[in-house]
Order: sequence, then structure tokens, then C-alpha cells
Amino acid sequence: MFKKLRTTSFQKTQKLGEKLAQDFLISKKIEKKALVIGLEGDLGGGKTTFVQGFAKGLGIKEKILSPTFVILKKFKILNGRFETFYHIDCYRIGGPKDILDLGFNEIISNSKNIVLIEWANKIKKILPKQVIVLTFEFIDEKVRKIMLK
Repeated sequence: MFKKLRTTSFQKTQKLGEKLAQDFLISKKIEKKALVIGLEGDLGGGKTTFVQGFAKGLGIKEKILSPTFVILKKFKILNGRFETFYHIDCYRIGGPKDILDLGFNEIISNSKNIVLIEWANKIKKILPKQVIVLTFEFIDEKVRKIMLK
């Protein structure tokens, strides 16, 4: 399934993330592993902005910043069937081994986790088959094209 969306402001990109998170929270589909969403695309394409909205949709109150230097951040989810939200940024990693060393396989094996991965294309070889991929394209200062695969 391919779906193309356009947002015309950072607020609308955040709202899209928030809406998608809320949809997952109310979904009745039960998975045996974590919900994994890979975010790919241009630098400045709106990936972190989307994650900020997504976290808000999960009820997370903490400020969401890109974990570029720490690579991985973990947040508790207080409502719904999920318990933990992981925000991973692969921009600065050398390869999939760097993520594996952080317990990636355990994280994606737990059905109580939601995992959003910025720059997911850098670890494509180790992503689960059921990963949802969103591709972000920078059109201009306000407009972003987002494709759901």
C-alpha cells in the first residue's frame, strides 16, 4: 500500500504524527512483536517534527528532540496497549552493529513497544519484515511530501 500526503507547515506534520499514533493506540490488531516505523528521507524533511507529534499522540508530555548523539531515547506510554516508546536516530551510526549493541533485537521483539527510527535506511538489513516505512521529502520551507509504504 502506498499513500502520498503533503503537509504545509511543521504544525501539520506534527498533527499527522499525532493522528497516526492515536490510530495505533486504538487499533485492535495485536502483533507478536513491536510496532516498528522507519522514517527515511531528506535532511530537514520533517522526520523529527513528525516524531514530536507522534509522541504527543501517545500521551508523552516530555519534550522530544532528535537523539542524534545518544542514538536512542526511551519514554513510558501511560495509556493504551503499548508501554514503551523508543525514538532511535541512526544518522550518526556506522552500521547496523551499532544498534544491535544497544539491544535492538530485544526492543523490537517486545509487543508492548512502539519504535520510531529516523534514518532507518541505514539499518535496512536488520529491520523486521513488518516495518512501516514513511519517506519524507523536503519540497520547500513549509511543504513536505510524506509517502507511506
